[in-house]
Amino acid sequence: MEFRTIVDIEAPGFRLAPCEEMLFVGSCFADKMGARFTEERFRTIVNPLGVMYNPASVLHTIQRLAAQQRQELSIVKTAVLTLGTNHVYRLKETGEIVDNCQKRPQSLFDEEELSVDACADYLQQAVAILHAANPQMHIVFTVSPIRYRKYGYHGSQLSKATLLLAVDKVAPATYFPAYEIINDELRDYRFYAEDMLHPSLQAVEYIWQRFSEVYLSDAAKAFLKEWQPLKAALSHKPFHPDSDDYRMFMDKTMLKIAELQKKYPNFALPIDK
Repeated sequence: MEFRTIVDIEAPGFRLAPCEEMLFVGSCFADKMGARFTEERFRTIVNPLGVMYNPASVLHTIQRLAAQQRQELSIVKTAVLTLGTNHVYRLKETGEIVDNCQKRPQSLFDEEELSVDACADYLQQAVAILHAANPQMHIVFTVSPIRYRKYGYHGSQLSKATLLLAVDKVAPATYFPAYEIINDELRDYRFYAEDMLHPSLQAVEYIWQRFSEVYLSDAAKAFLKEWQPLKAALSHKPFHPDSDDYRMFMDKTMLKIAELQKKYPNFALPIDK
């Protein structure tokens, strides 16, 4: 007897290399997943123009990146586009869809729900721009599991359904079922944050693990095994940072990191700010 649903993840037809260049654009769930990949030393660009919830705003970010940082975009190997809602806000004065209302009065905007076809068209344009920058770039779509209480729970489900139908129309791309994993596999309020709307850190970690199983190459998995003890060593907070023992510990750690950098040329530690 089965006591738990396991969501099937379709094989993407490619695998991520160690420390690969990646782009994350979309909802705050894209921020969380992008941060997790950054932590594991993938070279990431994460929502460079801020969080974008709907397909039109995702397209706007990619258009600006292509115009302003085309060379940086051209080396991205995999782009993960995470969609939150089909609701958009148009500035009444111009009719344009805005990406951030910047706390301006709601009376200045008209709220609109994009159709399946409109969502698919924005996303197809985004894919075309990414492939113009790098024809070999892999595109992964996800639908954020975050629910939108302000639409009502039925309205939130309709919004997610619109996005799911739209993503299914876009090619070439793969789909990672983060939404389904939260709702059909975890299916428990203990996997939500205190607001009962956003996934908990535990849920994000679980989704990262499921993603890793399917999308990481054997080489990337091997790199992570080598990186984990060094990551733990770097995050260690000593009681006596000026002691000889701690200096010796850090010297050994940095030697191991230097060896890792020789083995994986794309590996780089973050620059302290």
